[in-house]
Amino acid sequence: MGNIVAIVGRPNVGKSTLFNRLTGTRSAIVHETSGVTRDRHYGKAEWNGILFSVIDTGGYVTSSDDIFEEEIRKQVALAIEEADCIIYLVDVQNGITDLDEDIARILRKSNKNVLLVVNKVDTNDRIPEAQVFHKLGLGELYTISSINGSGTGDMLDALVAGFKKEPEQEDNSVPKITVVGRPNVGKSSLINSLIGEERNIVTPIPGTTRDSILVRYKKYHHDFYLVDTAGLRKKGKVKENLEFYSVMRSVRAIEYSDVCLLMIDALQGVEAQDMSILQLIASNRKGLVILVNKWDLVEKNSNTMKEYEKIIKKRIEPFDDVPVLFISAINLQRLHKVVETAMQVYGRRLQRIPTSRLNEVMSKVIEKNPPPAVKGKFIRIKYVTQLPTHAPSFAFFCNYPKYIKEPYKRYLENRMREHFDFSGVPLQLFFREK
Repeated sequence: MGNIVAIVGRPNVGKSTLFNRLTGTRSAIVHETSGVTRDRHYGKAEWNGILFSVIDTGGYVTSSDDIFEEEIRKQVALAIEEADCIIYLVDVQNGITDLDEDIARILRKSNKNVLLVVNKVDTNDRIPEAQVFHKLGLGELYTISSINGSGTGDMLDALVAGFKKEPEQEDNSVPKITVVGRPNVGKSSLINSLIGEERNIVTPIPGTTRDSILVRYKKYHHDFYLVDTAGLRKKGKVKENLEFYSVMRSVRAIEYSDVCLLMIDALQGVEAQDMSILQLIASNRKGLVILVNKWDLVEKNSNTMKEYEKIIKKRIEPFDDVPVLFISAINLQRLHKVVETAMQVYGRRLQRIPTSRLNEVMSKVIEKNPPPAVKGKFIRIKYVTQLPTHAPSFAFFCNYPKYIKEPYKRYLENRMREHFDFSGVPLQLFFREK
């Protein structure tokens, strides 16, 4: 599982611009899962062949001034807890503010790998002005301009130099299933109900925060690891009122898993935070099953389930080819179905479709509705093949790949889903020149 970098700093120092610069070069690839809107706060970046995740803590503070500084301190505390490395961004134009000193004080105590980065050094004559930040006592400083990119290469060299290389995962043959969702939707109840009291088989995962544990589930002809991120939380360190909290908390768990069970609360429906987590799952191309928990508390008539499912699928479009189960973790309702469905999604994510079969099906689909001509150029898709990736992705070879627009990509993906069962699995479609 990869390294996680958090960008912290007070507002308006350029955190989002730096985030976009780090993740932008890869955004087209990482977010080619159809319809995954770029999540403003989470992305993947690569430097010198090393992949890492970047989290921008800036997008989450909307409070009034007095709560505001408190929120920033919370984010810094959370970043210290969850990230492997912290980019502490300050701004040469404003010099050192009280809040900068506060944040530096927290970071100095943290024993974390912290990179002090001075932004808005757009020209060389500003470099001397940046030296004042040595006072913050965080060691070497890096001067950059996140707008024009100068200095970011040296900063990135220093950043990835401190990363641990991926530990070899022992036993990759056993699927890893992670339960994710907002606080208090019932994640722990589900895990306890599935495992009963057999919590003695617990192995810590190398490279995760100390509070993700793996529990081996071996019964009824199933064998997988449940990744439990909820079990060992020390309450009170960081208040759970930040949306940011559960998103950041989920990043590692999601990156580590094969299939995610996204739990939502039947009484509250799909909320913004659920959508953030869903986008994380899709952009990491993990399998997905949606569990509507506390279904026992909903007043029902004969159509309630169908209507509810329709509402959910509308909300999560266009990645709506996803199994939805209605459960009660406490009353053990439909828990067998949860395990069965998760394992089916795991199987679909591994499926390889022979090239001959793929072309036989897709050539008819393309013939029936060819891509629209652009600027008088006719686009011909010659053939398609599945790529050797860990999650299903397909390359379509054609004469003008750049003219194939989003609606047509979606058309192809939907037809693929009709012919080959990919329910619960994000697909990636690439278009390449023959």
